[in-house]
Amino acid sequence: MHDQFSHGIGRRQVLAGAAGVAAGLSLVGLTPAAAVPAEVTKFAPRGGRAVRVLITGDAGTGTRTQWAVADAARDYHARDPFSLAVGLGDNIYDSGPDGPDDEQFATKFENPNAGLDFPWAMVLGNHDTSAVFPGDGGWLARGNFEVEYHAKSARWWMPSRYYSVRVPEQNPVVEFFVLDVNPLAAYIPPFLDPYFAVDGPYMNEQRAWLDNALATSTAQWKIACTHQAYISNGPHGDAGNYEGLPIDPINGVHAKRFFEDHVLGKVSFLLSGHDHTLQVLEPTPATKGTRQIVSGASAKTASHTPRLTTGGHRALYDTEQDLGFMVMDLTADTVNLKVVTVDPATGASTEVFDRRLG
Repeated sequence: MHDQFSHGIGRRQVLAGAAGVAAGLSLVGLTPAAAVPAEVTKFAPRGGRAVRVLITGDAGTGTRTQWAVADAARDYHARDPFSLAVGLGDNIYDSGPDGPDDEQFATKFENPNAGLDFPWAMVLGNHDTSAVFPGDGGWLARGNFEVEYHAKSARWWMPSRYYSVRVPEQNPVVEFFVLDVNPLAAYIPPFLDPYFAVDGPYMNEQRAWLDNALATSTAQWKIACTHQAYISNGPHGDAGNYEGLPIDPINGVHAKRFFEDHVLGKVSFLLSGHDHTLQVLEPTPATKGTRQIVSGASAKTASHTPRLTTGGHRALYDTEQDLGFMVMDLTADTVNLKVVTVDPATGASTEVFDRRLG
């Protein structure tokens, strides 16, 4: 086994911890063998068969804009409580944490989200795994610090680099499959680390885990969560053409194959961040009926980002100018999605999209 958690967590602790997590907590779903045990009491999702999800992404700046969006989410939660949140990566800007005790977890996650006391299912992003320059994805093992932080926080949920969450755990309405495609989309590919290689142990284990988890899931709704999108009208563009680059593999050609072989057509929704936009895209033949949703505007927008891609995908809603978040309401029979934009100057929030999607 590769030393996946080489920063202070040993093999025996990891394997023993997986059993402890499964036995002791109500929000688990499926996790690979390498799961980090919680050392604190974790927040549990609100009970019942109606599940309300706060969808955020690219939030971890600690800036006024992140606080403005979090304030709007707090106001929303006070009126219509959330069951849990999904954080779609780039959790600690600009370059990720320097360890599980890094104060950035407080300044860029805990403090802005105070009062939003429910589980936050967190996804690893390219900025969380930086090496040479911010967002290069060149130090993939850096993401393990965010996994280790799972042990320390009541709200931060990342027991492994990839995992699933069922809500409710028994007879689930929804199961979220949180995935790590950073090894397939890094701007500095892991040429020197065979563990994280395209067909190395890590990705092969993730593929096998995901195939089995999707095949055995009994949830009415299955939702995949990634940082990088499969398709996007934003500046980063589509997998296989990220940044409009013709260069394999940094154009995301391997991410494209991963989505097409293991995700699309097997889940109802694919939630992603990366682009600092709010997009509700229409399914295409390539997505095999899966709807791509992009929510990466919880601290930044793409309004001044240089564009090398063309976009052009049909969308029910699409903005690159506004901060905001999304709200997904799920029952056994229905899925409804709202898009909420936030004015950074006044903090005022506006529901700009509200539609049943399933």
